[in-house]
Amino acid sequence: MWPGDSTDNLPVQLPTGLEAMDNHYADSVSSSSSPSDSPAASSPLTSPELSEDGFDIDRLPSPLGVHEQEAGTPKFTLVIGGLGYIGSHTVLELLREGHNVIIVDNLSNSFQNILDSIKTLTARHCKANGRRMPLIHFHRLDYRSRSMRFLIESYTDLVMTIDASGRQRMTYQSRIEGVIHFAAYKSVEESIRRPLQYYQNNVCGLVSLLEQLNKYNIHNFIFSSSATVYGSKANTGEPLREEDLIHHAEERIDEVTGERIVMQPSAVGLSCPYARTKYFSEAILADVAAANPAWRIVALRYFNPVGCDPSGLLGENPRGEATNLYPVLTQVLTGQRERLNVFGTDWATRDGTAVRDYIHVLDVARGHISALGWNGDRGSGFRAFNLGSGTGTTVLEAVRSLEAASKRTVSLDWAGRRPGDVGVCVASTERASKELGWSPRESVAQCASDLWNFVERTLGLQQQRGATTSVKA
Repeated sequence: MWPGDSTDNLPVQLPTGLEAMDNHYADSVSSSSSPSDSPAASSPLTSPELSEDGFDIDRLPSPLGVHEQEAGTPKFTLVIGGLGYIGSHTVLELLREGHNVIIVDNLSNSFQNILDSIKTLTARHCKANGRRMPLIHFHRLDYRSRSMRFLIESYTDLVMTIDASGRQRMTYQSRIEGVIHFAAYKSVEESIRRPLQYYQNNVCGLVSLLEQLNKYNIHNFIFSSSATVYGSKANTGEPLREEDLIHHAEERIDEVTGERIVMQPSAVGLSCPYARTKYFSEAILADVAAANPAWRIVALRYFNPVGCDPSGLLGENPRGEATNLYPVLTQVLTGQRERLNVFGTDWATRDGTAVRDYIHVLDVARGHISALGWNGDRGSGFRAFNLGSGTGTTVLEAVRSLEAASKRTVSLDWAGRRPGDVGVCVASTERASKELGWSPRESVAQCASDLWNFVERTLGLQQQRGATTSVKA
């Protein structure tokens, strides 16, 4: 509980405007402010300018504008970390589906001009389909900050209800229908060097967030998890199933013998603090859902999201150093790196290089929308789903896909295996297909084509800015 919070279940009234909230609101600016054209680079753990309570607070508009008041009381999906790579594509897909969206991001690993791209693409889609533009609210703040409580409050109403004994009582009714949580640090290497920061943000931050959501009766929650929670179970070479990592005992029927089997929770070979933060977070969420039937929680375990929106306006552009295969490949192709290191050429695979499950980021985004709808329609509890293609691609095949898209050659350095590497890591997508009605649509070739389209467009804009600067000089 933050200092100054009431211990009562319900306050007398909720603040209805900026003047009743934290003093930080008085210094905030409109969400329509122009973004920086040339944001300074920083590492994923480097925060922007900080407010008095230690976190950045910016662009916190009054929750209901003139047009929204005319339209009644709109409902929203809250996306935390909504300007990051996967978050921004998920926001775009939500808007395309007609959802009103609240974006919370502190811009520690993203840029505000991504918001302009999202608005542009949404406007194009709405115009082409004769639809009204959904509402987009952007709040620049750290989700761990005290101001997150004020933000959630500002989208909350007090309503009169009748309890089981027939007495009237006041309760919270939020305009936030669901929450998608992306705001986690995600570098394996960095987590080894800075474990406390990873546990503080990824685990402690999640606990504080859940407390605030529960206080305001917001219980539809989608968590951004990772295939790293499977740990060394990936070494089997078989497609990974959700049952390979559970948090409470579960029963299942053996497919061969037909016998009932009781599976016990276990975690094996979690190789880095990042993986452990995801495992601990899932365990916390499973415990929360078990203790309170009001919660409806889905953990989506991503494998290897790649690609970008085919428009070329939205892609993967982190502030920090690129570590995933496809972004590193693009750096080699554009001359930012000399060569690509390929670790391991003696795996038991079709070309000797490791096999991974690459999935288009838009398929991942659509998975979140399927999960939100499924969560809203069912009862309660915790459920995990894999989001992967279900098919494996070798490192060499991934290289060839981007070479074909770019019509360029990637220089390779063949190296030995790294400690902890596995030869094959592929998702089973059977559960997501059966229960969510979700399945991937895009191929690896499409991922490569869309990614290169974004890279070419970005390079073209950089060259144009460089030429303009030279002319001015």
